[in-house]
Amino acid sequence: MKKLLILENGAVFTGTGFGGLGSCSGEVVFTTGMTGYQQAITDQSYANQILVFTNPLIGNYGVNLNNMEALQPACAGVICHRVARVSNNWRQSATLPAFLKKWAIPGMTGVDTRALTKLLREHGTLKGKVVDADEEPDVEAIVKELQGTPAQTQLAYQVATKKKYLVPGNGHTVILVDLGAKESIVRALVARGCNVIVVPANVTPGEINQIHPDGVLLSNGPGDPASLTGVIAMVKQIQERYPLFGICLGHQVLALANGAKTVKMRFGHRGFNHPVRNLQTKQTFFTSQNHGYVIDAASIDPHQIMVTYQEINDGTIEGIAIKNHPAFSVQFHPDAAPGPHDADQLFDQFIQLMGQQKGVANA
Repeated sequence: MKKLLILENGAVFTGTGFGGLGSCSGEVVFTTGMTGYQQAITDQSYANQILVFTNPLIGNYGVNLNNMEALQPACAGVICHRVARVSNNWRQSATLPAFLKKWAIPGMTGVDTRALTKLLREHGTLKGKVVDADEEPDVEAIVKELQGTPAQTQLAYQVATKKKYLVPGNGHTVILVDLGAKESIVRALVARGCNVIVVPANVTPGEINQIHPDGVLLSNGPGDPASLTGVIAMVKQIQERYPLFGICLGHQVLALANGAKTVKMRFGHRGFNHPVRNLQTKQTFFTSQNHGYVIDAASIDPHQIMVTYQEINDGTIEGIAIKNHPAFSVQFHPDAAPGPHDADQLFDQFIQLMGQQKGVANA
């Protein structure tokens, strides 16, 4: 079935449909990862977005349960240059088209993704809609519809768990505030022996105090961080009491809780090849990233926040530490799966911070 991708600036791309039937709409964003399509599709940070893969072929190793970052995908649609006709992997449980069909997520193949990506880089992120060409859609009407659609806020509350649950361990007790958390974060904590309690995004300081954890991790997730006023207020209250570690959206929330502001990026960082520099050690490494917002450097109070990491390509802030509290965060994903593992020592840093705070409390 022939499909059209219609963008809010009037551009139209053609392709062939696969996966789920019907139409979808959302922000059109691109990722430069050369592998890991399943992890990207099931990453809740892509909630309500149409995901464009710049790698020319996806789907060649199918889909398997081990690579799921969430129980179900949250992206609105998938666009690629070519989806594999045949996939093969000893862990494969389904083909990519079958997986998308199961979750009613429309896909498009045969798209000039190079031209589409160049357009997004030039104009910035655009809203778009995937429709069936056979229905002879009114392109002009759809463009006006997209232009009048407001940006969605508080998406983290939509994709986060609604009930707390336990992933047991015999080490530090860590509360993972689910703002759209990737399963790889849980795996990284469990690998270090942590007793992980995953809680909803609307968790209150009182509920956290009842558990009395050794530390709190603020997860990644979708949407505008400034709209999460409840989460920001919660962090303001608990950051004096518990060690905090923020990742991606959690990093932005920590900054907002300490007086900084965030701004929407032109087209964001999405992929596994983003170079980052540690401003203290001057060490450079590659990171996995997926974000459309960033901390506004001009809004930072240097007496309260120290910038620890910086993106080499565009100079954006990639990490901070709070000077008066045992709290730090990074914009990138140290839990990258797949992707570079250069920064996974940050989980060890979190473990050490919890140990130090325990020692101070017991002294």
